[in-house]
Amino acid sequence: MRQNTPQGMSVIVKTVTRLTVRLIFLFGVYVILHGHLTPGGGFAGGVMLALAAVHVMLAYGRDTAMKELSFSGAQIFEGIGALAFLVIGLSGLAAGVFFKNYLAPGTPFEFLSGGTIIISNMAIGLKVMGGLFAIFVAMTFFQGGGTDDKK
Repeated sequence: MRQNTPQGMSVIVKTVTRLTVRLIFLFGVYVILHGHLTPGGGFAGGVMLALAAVHVMLAYGRDTAMKELSFSGAQIFEGIGALAFLVIGLSGLAAGVFFKNYLAPGTPFEFLSGGTIIISNMAIGLKVMGGLFAIFVAMTFFQGGGTDDKK
C-alpha cells in the first residue's frame, strides 16, 4: 500500500535541480545553434534539452514535471521537428537537389555561415528532444506493470 509521501526527491536534489536545469537547457540550445561551427549539433543538443526535462521529472516527480511538458507536448515537439526537417529537404528539392543549400553560405566561422545546416540542427534538436522525453515518459508510465498493493 502506498503511503502519503511527497513526490520527488530530497530538498537538496530539488534545489540543485532548480539551479542547474536552466543551465542544462541553455547549453543544449547553445549546442544546437553552434553545431555547424563547433562539435555538437541537433542530436547532441536535443539530448541535452531532453535531459533537462527528465532531470525535472526525476527530482520533482512525474506529476510536477508533466505540468511543464506533457507526453502530448513532447509528441508535438517531435512532430514539428520532423515536419521542419522535411520542409527543409523539400525546399532544397525545389531549388534543384534534395537538401540543397539554398541559403547564402556566408563568411566561414561566423554564426550564419552554415546555410541550411543551422535550420536543420534546430529541427533535429526539436525532434530528438521530443522523442527522448516521450520515450522516458512512456517508460515511467509502464514501469510497475501492476498494482501498488502487492506485498
